[in-house]
Amino acid sequence: MSKRELPAAPVSARAGLRSEILPSALSKWNPDVRSAAADDENATISILDPIGADWFGEGVTAKRVSGALRAIGKKDVSVTINSPGGDYFEGLAIYNLLRDHPAKVTVKIVGIAASAASVIAMAGDEIQIARAGFLMIHNTWVIAAGDRNALRDVADWLEPFDSMAVDIYAARTGIDPKELAKMLDRETWIGGAEAVDDGFADDFLPVDQIDTKTKNSSEGKTVSAVRKLETYLALANVPRSERKELIMALKGGTQDAAATGMRGAAVVAEVENLLNSMKSIRTA
Repeated sequence: MSKRELPAAPVSARAGLRSEILPSALSKWNPDVRSAAADDENATISILDPIGADWFGEGVTAKRVSGALRAIGKKDVSVTINSPGGDYFEGLAIYNLLRDHPAKVTVKIVGIAASAASVIAMAGDEIQIARAGFLMIHNTWVIAAGDRNALRDVADWLEPFDSMAVDIYAARTGIDPKELAKMLDRETWIGGAEAVDDGFADDFLPVDQIDTKTKNSSEGKTVSAVRKLETYLALANVPRSERKELIMALKGGTQDAAATGMRGAAVVAEVENLLNSMKSIRTA
């Protein structure tokens, strides 16, 4: 289908709320998966990280995608995706940018396109997915704090965004909106074959276009672990300033990873131990 038939998505983030990555998506994300195809690098946009900038300015943002599209100009563009999602509102902004691109957009899901990344993936004229790839769709997920009145207000404010996601998926797939709403309610993982059968993707991505080598596995695991830590600290209502201080202290030690090959692994172990401790506390 043409992306011209897709609905535009309103974007209006709310002060005091932050859309986070679901831990379930992070646990399934392999940051080492990349595209192995010899695409024209000048007409390729890679979305291979969480959506939205973290404390260090890393991550995929609408500003960066907009800059890439301006550099590409009115030419066909290939968008490679392997992302656990992240900031849903930033994802909607990227979706709008790709939807409005004047030339053909081909989306290639080489790993997973979860949460906000799944919405971005829908903005292609053509969507290809790896047979072992996944899409994950769910309701807008944020971290909030407050009394019952404040939280009820947040829930009411989020509802139109869930409806917007349903509209986008329905336009792409033709699936009944009521069924899609149920799929979002229960957090649905959609494998490659099912994605093609149900219209979330048009075809399979050739195997030779996927690179699963783990040359940077230590770096990738560190990024994933730090993102997990940030999410769990937010769930534990740790103030933003304290979260930033702890994460910067941990990640700051990774600068020597390339030289020693050890510090990155040590950071991963340290973060994972802390996460396990927090999980034990939450389930006690």
